[in-house]
Amino acid sequence: MQIITLKKHEDRRVRNGHPWIFSNEIASMSLPPVAGMACHVLDAHGKSVGFGYLNHQSLIAVRLLSITPVDLDSVDFFAERLQAARDERRRRFPGLASYRLVYGESDRLPGLVVDVYGSYVSLQLLTAGMDCRRDLIVSAIRRVMSPLGIIARNDVSVRKMEGLSEEVTVLFGTIPETVLMEENGLCFEIDLVNGQKTGGFLDQKDNHRLLEPLCQGADVLDCFCYSGSWGVHAAAYGAAHVVCLDISERALGHAERNAERNSVADRMSFEACDAFERLRTLESEGKRFDVIVMDPPAFVKNKRQLAEALKGYLTINRRAMALLKPGGYLISCSCSYHMGREAFRDMLTQAARLAKREVCLEGSYGQAADHPVLLSFPESDYLKCVVMRAREAEGSIRRAMRRLAWRMRTG
Repeated sequence: MQIITLKKHEDRRVRNGHPWIFSNEIASMSLPPVAGMACHVLDAHGKSVGFGYLNHQSLIAVRLLSITPVDLDSVDFFAERLQAARDERRRRFPGLASYRLVYGESDRLPGLVVDVYGSYVSLQLLTAGMDCRRDLIVSAIRRVMSPLGIIARNDVSVRKMEGLSEEVTVLFGTIPETVLMEENGLCFEIDLVNGQKTGGFLDQKDNHRLLEPLCQGADVLDCFCYSGSWGVHAAAYGAAHVVCLDISERALGHAERNAERNSVADRMSFEACDAFERLRTLESEGKRFDVIVMDPPAFVKNKRQLAEALKGYLTINRRAMALLKPGGYLISCSCSYHMGREAFRDMLTQAARLAKREVCLEGSYGQAADHPVLLSFPESDYLKCVVMRAREAEGSIRRAMRRLAWRMRTG
């Protein structure tokens, strides 16, 4: 096993529970490095820090999996971790058929994501350490889950940072063109081969229920709708009409079929467009909505993109706030970790000021509990979902009162 010794004081963060060791924190290695190889990490005094795997080609050189010795190259190790994760999900979500089984570091399996969609499993091997153990992982999944098919959705850019190629591969069994997922009593078709992420979005299932008290008889706008989960929920919760926007015609096709599947298609319409531009034209057309959902894809892939991404978030939220009726609700989301909660809220405050709207914070939420947040690993806390209500501006109220008084005086 590779023995890695850290520089002086570089063990402090990992001893507090953070599972990453960066390349500039390493003092020496006992063997020539091989990407993915198992390693034992020692501090500068030779005391054990933990066990994990190495990728000397990555900025994150070591990812720790345990503070005690483990055999990373055995099916038993992965089966034990998978079973523990499954037991926790069953306790938290009894009877749920579609959920995130493994959320990387939060389930002590850094670099691995495993999503379950009924009888099918979609996974992502994000690091060299997990990619070189894919056969072990597949065997462990089959032992614990007995799925009909397993697909690797490794078409993500983060793999390039690990020296890995992007690919989509069926690892076991067969994968149908679409599978069905039940969420909050509704049914959605999921494209495991060509859909975004692992095929669907499992992290917003709790937040979708936030629409229920807001949508009765409402006109709703769902921006960046993808397969229509927000929009279909809104219609199912009693919306009078839902407009769904997305730039992808393929995604809109899924959204329309999901609307039909849930018998709400008669109250939904779909537009293939650039949401940024369409928000601007809706304002110029004088359109207003009772509820607007803003759930864009991640604008921020790294810290260097944060300033540019902030401009994008500011633009869409400012335009959305301008489209709200007095008393209307905006649900705004960001799935970018680098966009912190405080920065996101500051951006929303600025958007309200630019839109000349008085906006009240109704609630702030995060990802579903099958994406657990590890307190010692802040990178696991990525999803922001903020519910806001627009109030009539004070100046508008005063103008309305003056108009009413004038009408009363003039008869």
